[in-house]
Amino acid sequence: MQLDPAKLRPSECCRLLNSTPLGEVINERQLHRYRTRAGHRIGDGKSVHLLKFAGLLIEDRHRPKADDTDAYEKHKDYSRERNAAKSLAGRDIGELPPVADPERKAKAAGSFRYFCEAYFSLTFHLSWSPDHIAVINKIEEAVVRGGLFSLAMARGSGKSSLAEVACIWAVLNGYRDFVCLIGSDEGHACDMLESIKTELDGNDLLLADYPEVCFPIQALDGIANRANGQLHQGKRTQIGWTAKEVVLPSIEGSKASGAIIKVAGLTGRIRGMKFKRPDGKTVRPSLVVLDDPQTDESARSLSQCANREAILAGAVLGLAGPGKKISGIMPCTVIRPGDMADSILDRDKHPEWNGSRTRMVNSFPTNETLWERYAEIRAEGLRAGDGGAAGTEFYRKNKTAMDEGADVAWKERFNHDELSAIQHAMNLKLQDEAAFFAEYQNEPLPAETVDADQLIAEQVAKKINGMDRCCIPIAANHLTAFIDVQGKLLFYVVAAWEDDFTGYIVDYGSFPDQKRSYFTLRDARHTLATEGTGLEGSLYAGMEKLTTDLLGREWQRDDGAAMKIERCLIDANWGHSTNVVYQFCRQSPHASILLPSHGRFVGASSSPFSEYKRRPGDRVGLNWRVPSVHGKRAIRHVIYDTNWWKSFTHARLAVAMGDRGCLSIFGDRTEQHRMFAEQITAEYYIKTEGRGRTVDEWKARPEQPDNHWLDCLVGTAVASSMQGALLFGTDNRAGIRRGRVSFKELQQRRRG
Repeated sequence: MQLDPAKLRPSECCRLLNSTPLGEVINERQLHRYRTRAGHRIGDGKSVHLLKFAGLLIEDRHRPKADDTDAYEKHKDYSRERNAAKSLAGRDIGELPPVADPERKAKAAGSFRYFCEAYFSLTFHLSWSPDHIAVINKIEEAVVRGGLFSLAMARGSGKSSLAEVACIWAVLNGYRDFVCLIGSDEGHACDMLESIKTELDGNDLLLADYPEVCFPIQALDGIANRANGQLHQGKRTQIGWTAKEVVLPSIEGSKASGAIIKVAGLTGRIRGMKFKRPDGKTVRPSLVVLDDPQTDESARSLSQCANREAILAGAVLGLAGPGKKISGIMPCTVIRPGDMADSILDRDKHPEWNGSRTRMVNSFPTNETLWERYAEIRAEGLRAGDGGAAGTEFYRKNKTAMDEGADVAWKERFNHDELSAIQHAMNLKLQDEAAFFAEYQNEPLPAETVDADQLIAEQVAKKINGMDRCCIPIAANHLTAFIDVQGKLLFYVVAAWEDDFTGYIVDYGSFPDQKRSYFTLRDARHTLATEGTGLEGSLYAGMEKLTTDLLGREWQRDDGAAMKIERCLIDANWGHSTNVVYQFCRQSPHASILLPSHGRFVGASSSPFSEYKRRPGDRVGLNWRVPSVHGKRAIRHVIYDTNWWKSFTHARLAVAMGDRGCLSIFGDRTEQHRMFAEQITAEYYIKTEGRGRTVDEWKARPEQPDNHWLDCLVGTAVASSMQGALLFGTDNRAGIRRGRVSFKELQQRRRG
């Protein structure tokens, strides 16, 4: 078999050089050519004749002769020796190629900017802007001398790429031996690590100057399973190459020997991150890189922002271990005012992070008239299919006047069909002004204001009354509860009420308890699946345990009196749970207290509850009714107008503390109820007219997926109305007819 050294990979040449038989069957000239190729200098390209299996077979003189009396045993020894030599040659990477350019390597080790320019020219192909130079200097300072640095740059400015290259620079030159990559979630962080792995495995310039790191990596040929057995001069390299962790090869004399790059999601398992080396030494992260640690969803949630800031201040900054400080780099984007990134970048709130906020446009053009005309011409051209050419031609003719007063941060940044960075920036602004100020200016526009009479989460969280959890005020006469049934969890609220509908939220939570301050239904860790077999079984077991806890105990009132929940409604609207809820309410030991419930959306075009034709056996109240039942379920249930009762509950929360009809929450700390307040304000209403009346129609906010405690709170108010609580003036709104009641109907009401 003929093998051409010029066509072999350097790793293959080194494996051939390292095999024992090769030195015996190849002359000095041939060896020189292989060493030349292995050192990245192409040989003369002439073919060389090697033995079968590319020189990995033991010489023919070792083969047993046919007339040998011990041929069988010798053949086994020969085969064993041959296989061992072949395996060893395949695992050992041989001698490392020499450094191609020691001067370039030495200069890059002392300058992060030069490192980016020398080895990543394809990534950073445009000239640096002044903002880039400032950011690069800050990153270098954080890596070499320590400290924390957060930066917000315009989208597409390369902030994430700079952070990834900073990881490579830090480990290759021995500045950091353990780097932790943290993303908004683990998948995001794994994508960053994959990008770094691609550079280490495929960047020829890094291979030329850092062979002690990149040559063993390329010798894997993309097969991670080879990492465990890889050898260098007979010693294991201890290289690691997985989707969540990279351990650089342990090579004597290498500054990067045994360095670790590991990933984690910000809300995942971060605490206690460490790595034990083969010598028994345990190392912890010394540099953390957080790339965009928030999502669009978390940025719109006060609780999630607070939760992520707490994780950042506690778990992340404590990664280095006791008595040690960790260095940190955090490229981020401000999505909305007051979000996590906005808070971290604020040097007054977080001076330790040395926040730096850059803009695409430092000052906008002053000639607004010409730019308005440009916008019209460009829009007409785009509709006609010219790709914006007409607008560009108008800009070409009026460029001097249109550029007047403008100052952009990166003059080289514009597309091939644009004439300047100013035009590029204005095109982005015309495309979506809100996105432009958030993504490119890092100054998001203020969030749209809701109507003055619609509550926001901060207002709800501040409605605290200073009372202990589960403690009932002395004036409360009614104690009600509501359970919202979901596939994974049960949500509940317990509220105490005075006769005039002054309310007190005394307890709320989920079952099973998540044991953390913030969570969503989607990321629930402890679910009902552990309570029973199958969906129906787990729901039934969960309701049984929860109602035993809520309904089976006594609740203490301020005056020492013991109270029990007198009415508990369970949501039976979810199709998968309707039958099991009815079955549970019928079979439960607390059947006299429990009642399945159905909330109905009664819009402006729907018939209001006040027009409901009462039938014998029905119980009718304030926009709710308990119809008489017939059929297999054989248990009464309550139906109520969700729109009306959400508005009613919303109004109770808006009443000032101390006034009649006010609804307040237990506790004395606002931050304790952030998640609860977000769910209570997870919907907004729109006043809609129809059939001669105006109705508040409630709709879910797209950024807030969970509204379960809102449903629960509304349900407790309905239950309180069923027990006799009445706000002055509301009886007339429901069209309740008061008059003579038959003894039979009175008995039916009591049973209901």
